[in-house]
Amino acid sequence: MSPAPRRLPILTLILLAALAACGGPTTSPGRTDPASEAPASASPRATPGPTADASDEPHPSADAAPTLALEPVASGLDAPLDIAWRPSAPDDLFIAEQVGRVQLVRDGAVGDRPVLDIAGLVTAGGERGLLGLAFHPDPEDRRFFVYYTALDGAQVLASYELDANEEDVADPDSGRILLRMEDRFGNHNGGSLTFGPDGFLYVGTGDGGGGGDPLGSGQSLETLLAKVLRLDVDIPADGDDPYGIPEDNPFAGQAGARPEIFHTGLRNPWRIRFDRETDDLWIGDVGQNAWEEIDVARAGASGVDFGWNVMEATHCYEPETGCDPTGLTLPIAEYGHDEGCSVTGGTVYRGPSQAALVGWYVFSDYCSGRVWVTPADGDETREASVALDSGRSVSAIAEDAQGELYATDLSSGELLRFVVAD
Repeated sequence: MSPAPRRLPILTLILLAALAACGGPTTSPGRTDPASEAPASASPRATPGPTADASDEPHPSADAAPTLALEPVASGLDAPLDIAWRPSAPDDLFIAEQVGRVQLVRDGAVGDRPVLDIAGLVTAGGERGLLGLAFHPDPEDRRFFVYYTALDGAQVLASYELDANEEDVADPDSGRILLRMEDRFGNHNGGSLTFGPDGFLYVGTGDGGGGGDPLGSGQSLETLLAKVLRLDVDIPADGDDPYGIPEDNPFAGQAGARPEIFHTGLRNPWRIRFDRETDDLWIGDVGQNAWEEIDVARAGASGVDFGWNVMEATHCYEPETGCDPTGLTLPIAEYGHDEGCSVTGGTVYRGPSQAALVGWYVFSDYCSGRVWVTPADGDETREASVALDSGRSVSAIAEDAQGELYATDLSSGELLRFVVAD
């Protein structure tokens, strides 16, 4: 979740200073302290054209792009990083706090006690902490899944169960580790969790940290880092394996490849979400020196390579010029570091209350607080439309059971709701 060393823009410095003063993390969820990475060139990158199979499908004019506003829903959260809902209680929202707690938000108020508190297991601060949260889609299944940085720095995927007699609280003895990924660096930890329309759990992982992918994770099928993983968490409970491998995972059975991998070539996916209408998977991928990007894997696609570290968005990275984009899928949208420094991926709005927003993908930048929208159709790279300059530290964007869209502000500890501005 971090760039190579560079001079941070004034707005970023102001935001970071404010966060430090509040006692919260001193960096964004998508970025680390620039001093912790080795220097890398900030020279302009060559720009190859889109992939040969890029579509020219029409999409709504930018003139039709809605203007958005954020309405406060709840406050009092501590460095919120993710938002989820559970099928058995669709009116509630659950918030992952960086320190290692899951909080319940009901009727605009934060619960009196955490749903889960694993702060004693979590290394929090900077880009580490409790990073992702997802509830099982079956209302009868009490499990939910968390992704966190362990005390030894490893990235952990674990499940917990809500108490059978008190379903607003997790059974602390129900924890089960499904996956551990060793990590040499403190940044680029990924942490995105979501269930797909196929019922499988999708996991977004970072490239393992350092500047410029020194581990070579982005283009390697031998590591789970820099990927979207696809896991079957519904194998028999008495089985020895903590998860199964779906038979149609693209690299299952391939020698030298990890069978969990579903998509590759990502630097640090900060929020992956499915479009509930089309089943497309949208990814906000945090950039390196100069570019942030929004990627999409259309429904039915598997084994997609989004290009890191050959490319940073639509620009050559390694090598700096003359890179070969053949076989790579270029982003739907990108923006430069003159407009922000750490993308927060969102989702496509499909809710009932904001008619002008239906069919638009909403995303933001943590450092600048700017919010963009881009049409959900069409595969060409296009310039997204600015919908709001929020002044917020947007750390997560997600929908509720009805499809309404929410955001968290890491610095203020608020849960907010997107609405179309008058």
